[in-house]
Amino acid sequence: NKEAMQFIDRPMAVSIDDALQYIHKLTDSLTTNEGISWGICLKDGAALIGTIGFWRIDKANYRAEIGYMLHPAQHKNGLMQEAISATLDYGFTTMRFHSVEANINPANEASKKILEKNNFLQEAFFRENYYYNGQFLDSSIYSLLNPLG
Repeated sequence: NKEAMQFIDRPMAVSIDDALQYIHKLTDSLTTNEGISWGICLKDGAALIGTIGFWRIDKANYRAEIGYMLHPAQHKNGLMQEAISATLDYGFTTMRFHSVEANINPANEASKKILEKNNFLQEAFFRENYYYNGQFLDSSIYSLLNPLG
């Protein structure tokens, strides 16, 4: 979905092969312990409506980056809050992270709101710190320390 990919800085899958290639990348990151991802489904489990997970896992520093995406038709109904809460709980209790980071496009107000709702604090703002799709883009970095200590 183009709207769901608006703030995701990677090419949108346009074919089944593109989607399978991305799924293989996720599987490889799980195999190498560099990332873990989950699908977000409605309770009836009929369709995949989003994804969430950790990547850039830094075992030496007990840190990872969280990333997520939800189909726009499912926005504002509490699903992302439920998914982030469960994912953070898994990261802090099972994976024993000390901190979790989120790197977002500063124009993504919905992402900013969900992070702040989950007690993330903005730690940095980088101006034009990366180049994607023919332009330099800004980044906002948010972080959350493990509330369990």
